[in-house]
Order: sequence, then structure tokens, then C-alpha cells
Amino acid sequence: MKEEFFHTELVKRGVEYHKAAEVARILVSGKSDELLTDKEIQLATQVCRNWIIQRKRLAFIHEQ
Repeated sequence: MKEEFFHTELVKRGVEYHKAAEVARILVSGKSDELLTDKEIQLATQVCRNWIIQRKRLAFIHEQ
């Protein structure tokens, strides 16, 4: 259930479908950073940063 939520939220903010699916899986895995690969950490960081940027952008637009 959480994985679907994360996936949907990421896709709604413009993240590519397959990247959103992979990051959603990473987020719900509960693994610590030490157990993730460098590729997983880099992907999750990049996608989450983009999600934050889009969220802030939309919040700003709605304030106007």
C-alpha cells in the first residue's frame, strides 16, 4: 500500500514511471543506507530532490 502511494506521488510530480517504481520500492524496503547500493542511493536522492522541487514549485503557483 505504501509503495503504491509513493509511486503515485512520484509519477504525479513528473518522475518517470520505472524510476518512480524503483524508488518507491527502495523507500518502503526499510533498508538503511549501508544496505543499499550506491546506485540505489543516487537514484533515490535524485528522484526525491526532483519531487521536492516540483512540490515547492506547485505550492508557489497555488499561492499566487
